[in-house]
Amino acid sequence: MTEVADVLIDGTVPARLYRPADATAGSLGIVWCHGGGFVHGDLDMPEADAVARRFADAGHVALSVDYRLVSGGGKHRFPAAHDDVRAAFAWMAASAEDLGVDPGALILGGASAGGNIAAGVALRLVREGAPTAPTHLFLAYPVTHASLPTASPEAASAVATAPEASRFRPAKVAAMNLHYVGDAVLLSEPYAFPGGHDLAGMPRTLIVDGEADDLRAMGEAFASELAAAGVDVTYAVEPGTTHGHLNRPEPPHAERTLTAALAWLDAGLRP
Repeated sequence: MTEVADVLIDGTVPARLYRPADATAGSLGIVWCHGGGFVHGDLDMPEADAVARRFADAGHVALSVDYRLVSGGGKHRFPAAHDDVRAAFAWMAASAEDLGVDPGALILGGASAGGNIAAGVALRLVREGAPTAPTHLFLAYPVTHASLPTASPEAASAVATAPEASRFRPAKVAAMNLHYVGDAVLLSEPYAFPGGHDLAGMPRTLIVDGEADDLRAMGEAFASELAAAGVDVTYAVEPGTTHGHLNRPEPPHAERTLTAALAWLDAGLRP
């Protein structure tokens, strides 16, 4: 049975804690960030709630973060969400013993825009030599680059027949990312968009993209950059999906991705 409780981190960051009743010192602590293009999303959407519950059902403690979204008036632009997730990870690390999780096995993850934030926070913790940094990073169809990289032939072929409503064409990506940071100068900020920057020291990483997703080009490029930096990275594509399949729990794709992610975590953390 999973215990679910809303928490307020540092008195300012809302989050929801999912804790299995039988959590032990061997359980993993997972900080999770939903997507939504930096402007949408909440703790009740499947990409937040269903994903966190799946982690808890597997025996782990999950913290789903309700980070600040950029408003229509431009409030809460970068680094607001970044700072919120950084605070949430620090809270998980400081609370590990009380929560019954292994302080040496803390996971950071996110989907789409949440994947961007998770990757940026991981890079910052590594670069700053934080006393506790994530040991693993799980990114689902993440926004990692300031602009859309060139897709591989396989990705370009797959996305060519995707419905227009699901497409993330270069102009759309550019507008979304500029709205997130507010200033074109910040598009080159590595904690805002880690792709294309020095990724040395990043944690073991799993990236799962949708098959017919324009953002697959980002996942492909980021995986290659991590590998070039000497990072242990696993890259996978979920067949038959467009962008955001973790937010659609009824088809089998979300369960397949999460089952694979849990197996990947287990393989990397268990003797």
